[in-house]
Amino acid sequence: MASKNRNRKVLCRRSQIYWLLATLLFAGTSVSCGEDEAPQEKGLHRPVYRVSKAPEMAKLEPKSTATSDRPVAKESADPHPLDPALVLARETLQHIEDNIRDYTCILVKRERIGDELIEHEFMSCKIRHKHIDNGQMKPFSVYLGFLRPEAVKGREVLFVDGENDGSLIAHEGGFAGKFIPTVTLPTSGMMAMRNNRYPITEIGVKTLTKRLIEKGERDKALGHCEVRILENTTVNKTRSCTCVEVKHEQNRPGLDFHIARIFMDNELKVPIRYEAYDWPKTRGGKPELIEEYTYMNLKVNVGLTDKDFSRDNSAYNF
Repeated sequence: MASKNRNRKVLCRRSQIYWLLATLLFAGTSVSCGEDEAPQEKGLHRPVYRVSKAPEMAKLEPKSTATSDRPVAKESADPHPLDPALVLARETLQHIEDNIRDYTCILVKRERIGDELIEHEFMSCKIRHKHIDNGQMKPFSVYLGFLRPEAVKGREVLFVDGENDGSLIAHEGGFAGKFIPTVTLPTSGMMAMRNNRYPITEIGVKTLTKRLIEKGERDKALGHCEVRILENTTVNKTRSCTCVEVKHEQNRPGLDFHIARIFMDNELKVPIRYEAYDWPKTRGGKPELIEEYTYMNLKVNVGLTDKDFSRDNSAYNF
């Protein structure tokens, strides 16, 4: 009986230790900083963008017609300002599905979690879309290697759809990584979702485009909004983009942003930046950032293989 009690105590201690380790993983040090602050380290700078001057930012009213060669929605009995933007988004999604198998990039993310605006996170990112290659189905796969801030630098995360019982695997970086083991976490569980608005299954330009279409259809059903398409915009001074800006003046049930902007790369024909703002807390106040995502240094169809999404890859530290 004494031996059984000792075994129970040992198992209990082990459970407590592993729970503590899992709690430390992804905890990091959440540091709030002003929206205008920019982390600097070896070329890892906060994404910057430039938009057209105000006179060039024509509003798309319900009966407006396009003068460029950009596709627009067919006229209907009740045209909506979002129609041209939705046509652009659907064609973008079709382009991604037809032409892009995988890509690498530096993903820069900033999100508001509760009342706290988390500082920018920089991640080396590999993403493979689900597709058939030489008769074999390749599942949706993600690798993330965290670069900044210092609290998360060295963290690595892997997710392959259909593997690990649908969970992700991850390990901490830096000093903590020497003591905290690699763990398997449910993608929507408390630990994996800490300081994240969305699970890893939602990452990437394809899912972003899908969600933009869903939001556009929802917003059409909720009534009028202001839409502007800005032709002459850039992201990081090098990527020529078309920016679609959507603005809801009134905060109505069902709406989740005051202003949103999506930047479509004119060469790659994919969204490389999305930002959304909440309504001002006070009259005349400044809209508060809800979330922003920028896909920098995006390189498509680089030929990612199963090895790029394996914990046994010698380039990784799992």
